Amino acid sequence: MFGFGLDKTRMITPEQALPGRAEAIATAEAHAIFGRPLKAPVPEGFQVAMFGMGCFWGVERIFWQIPGVWLTMVGYAGGFTPNPSYEEVCTGKTGHNEVVRVIFDPAQISYEALLQRFWEGHDPTQGMRQGNDRGTQYRSGIYTYSDAQKAAAEASRKAYEARLLAAGYGAITTEVVEAPEFFFAEDYHQQYLHKNPAGYCGIGGTGVTCPIGLSA
Repeated sequence: MFGFGLDKTRMITPEQALPGRAEAIATAEAHAIFGRPLKAPVPEGFQVAMFGMGCFWGVERIFWQIPGVWLTMVGYAGGFTPNPSYEEVCTGKTGHNEVVRVIFDPAQISYEALLQRFWEGHDPTQGMRQGNDRGTQYRSGIYTYSDAQKAAAEASRKAYEARLLAAGYGAITTEVVEAPEFFFAEDYHQQYLHKNPAGYCGIGGTGVTCPIGLSA
């Protein structure tokens, strides 16, 4: 349909993007596991992180299982189309990535520890794909909310790339950019693999460990 003839592994320009809509796509009211409102404000002292690392169903499951993570939600970010639908994102004509937004308690889990799960949970050398999932919506990305997060992300990328290269992998293709606007995905995508335990998940790590101390 919208994506006919388009190479979905090439990032579009703003002029090529679908127009989207002014109103937000409807999503779930509450988290299916934690029971908290999906749009709950960030508690005082807590922090937000956002990652793209392939199909967001499996990515969200990685993070909701981590002690200290207070809330997770899936959505779209990093593109040009306002309030995109899943079908539109899948055409490759919105520019968005499938992402997971994480609210966490830094007293229980550090941002660096989340980065370790990020790096080890997928292959960050594959460009615009993860395994058989191909397209710009599956690119590897860290979307930062502070200078401290940016510094930690870049340090961890450098350290992990050295280990990947030593193990025979290529260079890391992960983008590290300031967090763009987050658009909630539809209701049925939220905590999908909790609702559908036998559901598909195409992400997988390299088996190369990431140094927690962020030193090569």
